[in-house]
Order: sequence, then C-alpha cells, then structure tokens
Amino acid sequence: MENQKILSAFSYLSVFFAPFIVPLIVYFVSKDSDVKRHSIRALISHLIPVVFGIIFFAVFVFSTISFNTFDPESGSNTFIIVWFASFAIYLLVSLGIVIWNIVQAVRVIR
Repeated sequence: MENQKILSAFSYLSVFFAPFIVPLIVYFVSKDSDVKRHSIRALISHLIPVVFGIIFFAVFVFSTISFNTFDPESGSNTFIIVWFASFAIYLLVSLGIVIWNIVQAVRVIR
C-alpha cells in the first residue's frame, strides 16, 4: 500500500485518539497535495463536534437562565427537555462524524 493512502486514512482514523494533532502534523509534513486535502478534510470533520458542543453549551446556559430553573416552585420540565434534545442532537452529530471518518478512511485505502 502506498504511503500517501496510509497517511490519508490515518488522518481520518485519528478521530479515535488524536483528532486535532494528527491531521495537522500530516498536513505540514506531507508534500503530496492529495494527502494535504484529506488531512484538511479530516481536521474539519474533527472540529465539527467541537463547534456543536460550544453551540449546545450556549443553549444549555441560555435555557438555564431563561426557563427559571432556579425556582423550585416553577415546576417546568422545559429545561430538561431542551437539555436532553440538545444532548441527543450532539451525540447523533458526533456519531455521524465518526462513521463518516471511518467511511472516508476505507475509501482512501481502496
């Protein structure tokens, strides 16, 4: 197998152990344009869950403040519903990104 294919697949599969470091190292070390393209795609796909995590953290903070969760007499479960929905969306996006990275690694190796 060619080294370019291995490095490209390694960039995608690094989602399991070093999602930011490996694609950056591969990008700066490699001279092949295809490997650089795959490493940038892998880095972007590894950053997507981080961005969603920041967005859902903001939703969590906003829902804590806006749904008056500090008042025990309010009896509202809206905060819990928003939190679980946000967390479920985050998990689905993260799982989708992991599956996409595995598929891309297999496609590169073929």
